[in-house]
Amino acid sequence: MSKWEQNTTFARSRRRFSTSPIPQHGHLNTPKPGEERHVTFIDKDNDRHTFTVADGDNLLDIAQANDLEMEGACGGSCACSTCHVIVEDPDMYDKMPEPDDDENDMLDLAFGLTETSRLGCQVKMTKELDGLVVRLPSMTRNLQASDFAKKG
Repeated sequence: MSKWEQNTTFARSRRRFSTSPIPQHGHLNTPKPGEERHVTFIDKDNDRHTFTVADGDNLLDIAQANDLEMEGACGGSCACSTCHVIVEDPDMYDKMPEPDDDENDMLDLAFGLTETSRLGCQVKMTKELDGLVVRLPSMTRNLQASDFAKKG
């Protein structure tokens, strides 16, 4: 086999695709027995929705997997503020890791920013956050032309 044939064969072998599933947005893990976590969302109508989730699940994925009204326009990449949530209990907020600079920059753009505001895509459930309650703000700043269309 010539050097060219060897290189071509090597290059072809590297083009194989993985069959491993790629986690999709809105994907949740199944909690292990005894490691179930609970999170409650309070929606815009003041209705409470409590879910059992696993460690590592983020609030955006939890909300979207359960058909709550949380947009996540950037796909959970911390590039917008449409997954803004307000943590109801300041003590629970203090148990979370500090938001990084990217999250703080996006939070500055969030509608109804509070002292306990976070981006849902950046908050991952842990044992310490079991029982977390978050409120969805009444609006987001991701305005579209359809938001101004006459309804009738």
